[in-house]
Amino acid sequence: MFKKIVFQLHWLFGVTAGLVLALMGVTGAAYSFQDELMRALNPDVLRVEVRDSGVLSPAVLVPKLEAASQQRVIGLWLEVEGDRAARVFFAPPPGERRGPSRYFNAYSGELLGEPRGQGFFDLMLKLHRFLAMGDYGKQVTAASTLILLFFCLSGLYLRWPRQASSWRAWLTLDWARKGRSFNWDLHAVAGTWCLALYLLAALTGLYWSYDWYREGATTLLSAEPGGQQRGGKRAPPPAGELPSVNYQAVWDGLQRAAGSQLSSYNLRFPTVAGQPATVFYLRDDAAHERAFNQLELDPLSGAPGRHKRYEQQAFGDQLLTSVYALHVGSYFGLIGRILMMLASLAMPLFAITGWLLYLDRRRKKRAMLKARGALQPNASQDAGWLIGFASQSGFAEQLAWQTAGQLQAAGLAVSVQPLGKVTEPMLRQTHNALFVVSTFGDGEAPDSARGFERQLLGQALGLEHLRYAMLALGDRQYQHFCGFAQRVQGWLAQQGAQSLFEPVQVDAANAAALASWQRQLGELTGAQPLQQSEKAHGLWTLTRRELLNPGSQGAPTYLLGLRAERVCEWAAGDILEVPPRHADARVQAWLQAHGLDGSQIVSLNGLTQPLHQALCGKQLPEQFSHLVGLHAQAVLDALVPLAAREYSIASLPSDDELELIVRQERHADGSLGLGSGWLTEGVTLPGQLLARVRRNSSFHAPDDARPVILIGNGTGLAGLRSLLKARIVAGHTDNWLLFGERNAAHDFYCRAELQNWLVNGELARLDLAFSRDQAAKVYVQDRLRESAETLREWLARGASIYVCGSLEGMAGGVDQVLREVLGAERVESLIDEGRYRRDVY
Repeated sequence: MFKKIVFQLHWLFGVTAGLVLALMGVTGAAYSFQDELMRALNPDVLRVEVRDSGVLSPAVLVPKLEAASQQRVIGLWLEVEGDRAARVFFAPPPGERRGPSRYFNAYSGELLGEPRGQGFFDLMLKLHRFLAMGDYGKQVTAASTLILLFFCLSGLYLRWPRQASSWRAWLTLDWARKGRSFNWDLHAVAGTWCLALYLLAALTGLYWSYDWYREGATTLLSAEPGGQQRGGKRAPPPAGELPSVNYQAVWDGLQRAAGSQLSSYNLRFPTVAGQPATVFYLRDDAAHERAFNQLELDPLSGAPGRHKRYEQQAFGDQLLTSVYALHVGSYFGLIGRILMMLASLAMPLFAITGWLLYLDRRRKKRAMLKARGALQPNASQDAGWLIGFASQSGFAEQLAWQTAGQLQAAGLAVSVQPLGKVTEPMLRQTHNALFVVSTFGDGEAPDSARGFERQLLGQALGLEHLRYAMLALGDRQYQHFCGFAQRVQGWLAQQGAQSLFEPVQVDAANAAALASWQRQLGELTGAQPLQQSEKAHGLWTLTRRELLNPGSQGAPTYLLGLRAERVCEWAAGDILEVPPRHADARVQAWLQAHGLDGSQIVSLNGLTQPLHQALCGKQLPEQFSHLVGLHAQAVLDALVPLAAREYSIASLPSDDELELIVRQERHADGSLGLGSGWLTEGVTLPGQLLARVRRNSSFHAPDDARPVILIGNGTGLAGLRSLLKARIVAGHTDNWLLFGERNAAHDFYCRAELQNWLVNGELARLDLAFSRDQAAKVYVQDRLRESAETLREWLARGASIYVCGSLEGMAGGVDQVLREVLGAERVESLIDEGRYRRDVY
């Protein structure tokens, strides 16, 4: 909870103060090398010819400058040697706090012209200190400086890696990341590089921002009684009789006190009688450009008064003297100034990346709400329609929401619920219901509906008042096609519920069956069938095909990168449907075997094309008798389209590419599997293909920061990888991954990425099971059994379990271990709570 609060404050302050800090950073960087830039721009004004006679003494300079300017001199700032122009300060006009100043030649006493560019740097300073808005702007920059301090500390806390001793975890940027993930990495790593400099800038900047801070720092650091007071509000110049000053005596007194190593001095003459002359001077051996020694002199005799030598001060007092040098980095020499300037210039980077992360977060939230549908609030449930869905891969859920949209378009109230959340009171109060029910595997209930089957299907409820219709989804390859839907149908009939029409059974998303469901609903309710009941396949470009396991004993496995022709959104856990295509050689062989001319022109989905091209997306039956004598168009129309293949998405939209992890399958005769062969070899690079994203909310990551246990093998890493990315982007680091494959040397997919997450603390734990790396085979479920105690601890903290990979072997083995360790009742409870989710094939 505390971490979540810190995170919320971090981004809240970021979107409010980020732009101010960016402006302060840029203007601070622009001002940091003012002297060097001004001298480069004004060599005729700010550079003077060095004379062997040396600079003139104040006794000579002051009369010359006053005569040339007709103004009273109250201060001189010059170097004893070198070619820098000196500066003279004149008394302020009545009522003003600060008077004018001019550059002059300290070797001759000649006043110099006004340098070009001074107005620009004055503006940069005003913007940096108070946004050029006076006291109000000063309050804004002061508050922003406090927020910068909070950013440093909260950012350090939020990104603290698990292996804090690893410098790579702190300082290396993963250039392979893209989109939101890269922005976050850049934000965090660049912030770490700049952290010490930003802390220094904030801690010293507050010295000029708040009196309470300055007084507190002085009390804490100064060893002198009462401390030193610098940088506060200056009082207006005192009124009184003008002083008499013996400039030669003052100069002699300064030379005696400073010695022969005097390099520069800032001499301030008293403004009224009775005040001492004050000198801030540097010697050749000064620690840095602001390591001033402070001397007070009698203006008539030059006798020294209070004399504070920098090197003799306590360390705390030296720091107070050096606040400005610390702020601009010159305390550490030229390198320090350059680093502080670069860090200041980098400040907009954090505002930009922070805003990109914030906007991406908002965009995803809007997309999530949109994906849920734009259904209006229900009327009373007994007057509306209850739509219950049971979905393993998300397709049934998608159809349920589409059905809800169809009914609501006809003015009917609807309530869409997962079947696992449909309760006895809900059924008793409902008069009209639709059930969109998927069967998992060979007749099993989807994980999310197992609680419904366990708790309600064995009960006698008496539902004579209920009218319902059933849309059953399944796969005819299994013996018990639509088995779970049939069990629900039988139970409803036993309870006296009235079926509105015969159940509609759908094999592999058959379009004709789905159209029949919509048509019958329309006849029953008056709701018009949707013109596009599901999103059409879009055009995608396969941009990348990276072999993940060179040298492996197993089949080649590829990381594929795809880009959509149009903007496409998805969430971690969603699925990409890809209609495969036959290889040209396979189509030509089939055409030749049946004596067909592949060059004949046919029409498919409104597109005119040769028959051989259109057949690439159709099932090519061995039995041809029912097609004999048909013309080319009739042959095409009689053939069934190839069923789309489904692949777990391995990336986030912010990665700028949709990524899949696909293993290349080969049949016993050596031919490539249809779907994997099409993606791993059939499509040229870069090549285009059709695909569409399908929502799979039953495998989405939790919205909160609860711990997550991710278990998978082989290409099942794809779905787990996207979940991990989503968790990391959200700042949730309680992630435990158990992954299995054949050999660590060849089959450790995404090794660098996973290990980097582990080092950074974004992955709390990584358990690996490489079955062929030892005599006795070790699988993922074995690693889970070995970690039984840790499993119980994570679940006690509210962890959710996600399993992705092969149903045979891995998923069944994991389920068995969970029941051994936790007990069957506890596992069923996790399923009912939505804390045990599977995406298996």
